[in-house]
Amino acid sequence: MKYSIKNLDKEHTAKVSGRALSISTKHSIEICNFIRGRKLEKAKALLNEVINHKIAVPFKKFNKDVGHRKGKIASGRYPENACKAILKLLEGAEANAQFKGLNTANLIVSHICANKASTPWHYGRQRRRKMKRTHVEVIVEEKAEKKKVAKKEEKPKEKKVVEKKEVKEELKKVEKKEKAKVEEKKEVKPKEEKKVVEKKPVKKKEEVKVGEKK
Repeated sequence: MKYSIKNLDKEHTAKVSGRALSISTKHSIEICNFIRGRKLEKAKALLNEVINHKIAVPFKKFNKDVGHRKGKIASGRYPENACKAILKLLEGAEANAQFKGLNTANLIVSHICANKASTPWHYGRQRRRKMKRTHVEVIVEEKAEKKKVAKKEEKPKEKKVVEKKEVKEELKKVEKKEKAKVEEKKEVKPKEEKKVVEKKPVKKKEEVKVGEKK
């Protein structure tokens, strides 16, 4: 049996399908959109409330000439037959998950969709009328609970109380250091005078003329 979804995690999922169910395809599509992504327990509770006419299924796609209902929805209906058929499928998926050893408390309706099946003619009727047939497939997935990490209570930082006397003493120390730096800059050593070395006069050699005797 082929499913419209692929690459499933077989260890943490369970699936079930209903073939050629005698329910409206349009109603089934709206119900699937209503419970998809919810927890399994919550989805079953919602379908039971729809069957008892306490909550209406919001019709967002097939809502032509559909009246508005109470609550935070616009147009909606109470499709009892479709809800009962899909509720049985959810219970079957839960049983399959339990058989595989999954934790039923953490199951989520990860995938659910409805497709139109073949529509045979009603048998033995003079007027021509086709039956309603729908394929529905359901996949539930086990999701691990997120552990809540308790945040450590941060203690308020204690403000350091500084007395006025201590502040004054610190200011005085800073002022002294600044004064000392200024004085050091003023006290600059005088530059040493360069010693001038007197050069001795160089004696000129006497010119000797040719033919002259010394």
